[in-house]
Amino acid sequence: MDVRGVVVRSLAVAGLAFVAQSAALADDTKEQVTYRVTISNLTVGQPFTPPVVAFHNNRAQIFEVGEPAIEGVRQIAENGNNAPLVAALAGDTNVRAFYQGNAPLVPAANPGGAPFDSEVTFEVTTDRSARFLSFVSMLICTNDGFTGLNTVRLPSNSAKTTFLARGYETRTEQNTEDFSDIVPPCQGLIRGEVSEPGTGESNPLLSENGVIIPHIGVIGDNDLSRRTYGWSDPVAKVEVQRVRNSK
Repeated sequence: MDVRGVVVRSLAVAGLAFVAQSAALADDTKEQVTYRVTISNLTVGQPFTPPVVAFHNNRAQIFEVGEPAIEGVRQIAENGNNAPLVAALAGDTNVRAFYQGNAPLVPAANPGGAPFDSEVTFEVTTDRSARFLSFVSMLICTNDGFTGLNTVRLPSNSAKTTFLARGYETRTEQNTEDFSDIVPPCQGLIRGEVSEPGTGESNPLLSENGVIIPHIGVIGDNDLSRRTYGWSDPVAKVEVQRVRNSK
């Protein structure tokens, strides 16, 4: 599976990734607001898939602890597949804008030395009806782990707001911690070598019918050692700043 995901009409300007994606929902007659967002990987051994970030009103629910994961979140958590969630956001009238990254986020002290960054900064412009932010990224070296934020309030002024995100699991796939059951970028992004091909597809034999819970972390009883692939919460930092308004 290509860990870069799909670029959503993005371009690099002065070191920032600006994304002109509004899902054709923003009302141009309303005041437009631009937010600058930075997402950072705080772990030692868990790379993230390119983040999917939604700007929405309070009627949108991307995920909720204690509830079953929607298909888009399950596909990210199990397979690192952003496409179903991106399609769902594009068709949701409660979502006013969204962003999708174009590269994985690796730990800052990444033992594999993969040529990717540990954080991404981007700007999104939306109308003022978007009062909340949600985001989801897979914890790549897990069976069904992810990190994210669900419906946190966007800042109402120029002060920077910081959110910390923990690790979750959808409980839709058993935690085998076996490279053969985990998306193949895991090994290359952390250790710089690939010993097993891995998979970007769900295995029905490992299927579970659980609800989203905080992730218990890496146990270390198979291919994933706690020392190399483990983490402690929080796993991600999200900084949001309102940078300008326009008519």
